[in-house]
Amino acid sequence: MTRRRELRVRHSGLPGLAALLAIVCAGALQGAYAQSLTTVSWGGSYGRAVNEGINIPFTAETGIRINVEDYNGGLAQIRAQVDVGNIHWDVVDLEIADAVRGCDEGLLELIDVASMPPGADGTPAEDDFTPDSRTECGVGAVYWSTVYAYNSENIPGEKPATMADFFDLDRFPVRRAMRRVPQVNLEFALIADGVPLDEVYAVLDTPEGLNRAFRKLETIKDEVIWWEAGAQPPQMLADGEVVMSTAYNGRIFNAQVLENQPFVIVWDGQLLDVGQIGIVAGTPRLEAALEYVAFASRAEQQAAVGRRISYSPTRRSGAPLVTTHVETGVDMAPHLPASPGNVDRALRYDWQWWVDNQDELNERFSAWLAR
Repeated sequence: MTRRRELRVRHSGLPGLAALLAIVCAGALQGAYAQSLTTVSWGGSYGRAVNEGINIPFTAETGIRINVEDYNGGLAQIRAQVDVGNIHWDVVDLEIADAVRGCDEGLLELIDVASMPPGADGTPAEDDFTPDSRTECGVGAVYWSTVYAYNSENIPGEKPATMADFFDLDRFPVRRAMRRVPQVNLEFALIADGVPLDEVYAVLDTPEGLNRAFRKLETIKDEVIWWEAGAQPPQMLADGEVVMSTAYNGRIFNAQVLENQPFVIVWDGQLLDVGQIGIVAGTPRLEAALEYVAFASRAEQQAAVGRRISYSPTRRSGAPLVTTHVETGVDMAPHLPASPGNVDRALRYDWQWWVDNQDELNERFSAWLAR
């Protein structure tokens, strides 16, 4: 929805000059809006990858300047802007469950995937994007995973290799870290408790299953430090504050290859998720925002991000373009969450289940933490 502003000029002794000034000023104001966008992402190593792989080349191609802000996810800030009609965010990186909820609440603009550019091989966009990466108000940006990782220098002897090991205090009596949210933690708890991957959400969908997940979390609660921002797990692992932590796989990868940290990712039970790009409803810069989304969703730009941080493209034609790491030359295939081998023991995130249960479980998880 585009907002139009009228500039009225009262006639004076110089009507021609006044009219000319009005035209010039109106054009300058409109040009200022068109030439600047605020995009919101997760910061850190992912933010740098997006800046180098998307933002800088987008500005070079279009002349539209990008202002970047960081956040930790959720819809609260978007909701506040839309509710008061003061939109200063334009394009936002979203977890797919938030993209669906935001769309349902009218917080995000509709995006027609068919209007996006074709794939690198000419495949129409609606066929090039994987089916699970498309929603009404979002287009797929990356496949990413929540995994757990450990600092190999701080675990002598036997190393953890399964999700069950993360919850085993007898064999690994060390401090752990987990994100301060219910999602992922509940799934990991059930996987560690022996629930087959293809039954996790069916079990979670029962009162008994939820109780089982919380009981499993209770077994390690006293040894857990809770994190909120994606930059925290690699820092806590490096500092020795914890020995193992759940984390975003790309954050751990960057610590491994750019900082030579002795971190090891355990892919067993990884939760494979889709990141999306959405547009805040009511932005007065809608045309430029749509142009940005179209550019960012190109297979080539997804691959440019994937060559800087280990997240897989959501376009089929983008996957072969992710070859080696831009800075170090490391082969990216072993580090991508959707690569064969890594994906074999992955649980695909059921965003629809979380859309239906998020509010209730946020309350229950907060109450559980406070006990």
